[in-house]
Amino acid sequence: MLDVPAQNQKSFADGKILKSITEGVGIITFNNPGKRNAMSIEMWEGLGAALIELRDDDSVRVVILTGAGDKAFMSGADISQFEKNRRDAKANEEYNRKSDAQRALLADYPKPTISCIRGFCLGGGMQIAMLTDMRFASENSQFGIPAAKLGIAYGFEGLRHLVSLVGPSWARLILYTGMRIDSAEALRIGLVDRVMADRKLWEETLEIARTISGNAPLAVKAAKITIAQVLKDKDERDMAAIKAIGTACMDSEDFREGRQAFMEKRKPQFKGR
Repeated sequence: MLDVPAQNQKSFADGKILKSITEGVGIITFNNPGKRNAMSIEMWEGLGAALIELRDDDSVRVVILTGAGDKAFMSGADISQFEKNRRDAKANEEYNRKSDAQRALLADYPKPTISCIRGFCLGGGMQIAMLTDMRFASENSQFGIPAAKLGIAYGFEGLRHLVSLVGPSWARLILYTGMRIDSAEALRIGLVDRVMADRKLWEETLEIARTISGNAPLAVKAAKITIAQVLKDKDERDMAAIKAIGTACMDSEDFREGRQAFMEKRKPQFKGR
């Protein structure tokens, strides 16, 4: 089981979404292990609330998303709610309106995000993981999108991210068959960035997050903004945003601190300004 710090812990969605902070790292835990962390509509709304609080907390410089227990990151949507919330196209539109807002929040998140994946990462769980900047998985993790087995359509944004990561042929294979792939295959096709031993997953993920947190926030933000623009079509790129963040870095106190720390052979203390 992941050893998630309880420092500054707060719960949402009747305790099924947990938020905590440690050493500049915000942690959001999907806490529904009895259902392999399947997402209810209340959990979607709780996720949004937790993301907003961490976004607006200046002490937080990077956010990790993970699942409670050792069975799943997230097994997708809570199917027991389908009859109530997704019984037909009209009901599904309302469900999507609520969940899409939280996915959009994560897609445009201004701080670095990491998915720490152990066990099942299926359906909506894969969609959330693909929205984060990086995906680290344990050796026992499994990935899949069972939409074809449920008779539902996987949305455009989710498929856009899937295709961008693994290419159209693998996206077709995953979607058409509803198959599951293991962590080694997920790494080979580019769905995840690193595979780690189960016992080391959390500590190694947290160490990478701490490293990011210790770097200059404006420089990290510049990298995130610029990479996002590189991935867009040329006509859609916001080159002014790239220039603006570059100027902000060069004029920042952190740049001066970085130079001074290098000359003094000490660790810099970045403030994000």
